[in-house]
Amino acid sequence: MSARERLADMGVTLPAVAAPLAAYVPAVRTGNLVYTSGQLPLEGGEPTHFGKVGEEVTPEGGKAAARTCALNALAAIDALVGIDSVVRVVKVVGFVASAPGFTGQPGVVNGASNFLGEVFGEHGAHARSAVGVASLPLDVPVEVELIVEVA
Repeated sequence: MSARERLADMGVTLPAVAAPLAAYVPAVRTGNLVYTSGQLPLEGGEPTHFGKVGEEVTPEGGKAAARTCALNALAAIDALVGIDSVVRVVKVVGFVASAPGFTGQPGVVNGASNFLGEVFGEHGAHARSAVGVASLPLDVPVEVELIVEVA
């Protein structure tokens, strides 16, 4: 089953690519790799969550935000090369705006990782970093970037 078919089975539609907030493009291909810019949890151009995980945002809310970030990264990949050209997810980098003392960044970024596993099956298994930061653009709690291999 293709990634597009899996998304359809999940009842998920790829959104329009989020407009860049500064001087960058949503995704770039070099050779057989596509790198996405950091994607925020936006729906219809608006943030789905605000604040730091561990304060205004619960870990479960952060996990949902990370899933939305991954969906937006897939939209950027789809616009550039087509979602079904993805051979495997190579790396996920997740940034979590964290309250002081919050150490659950890996669990938050699981929202992106688990979603990618649902979409790509065994080809969604990836290397990953989950980093706590003081703040993120637009006061969102999570930002996610992907590196994928494409055919």
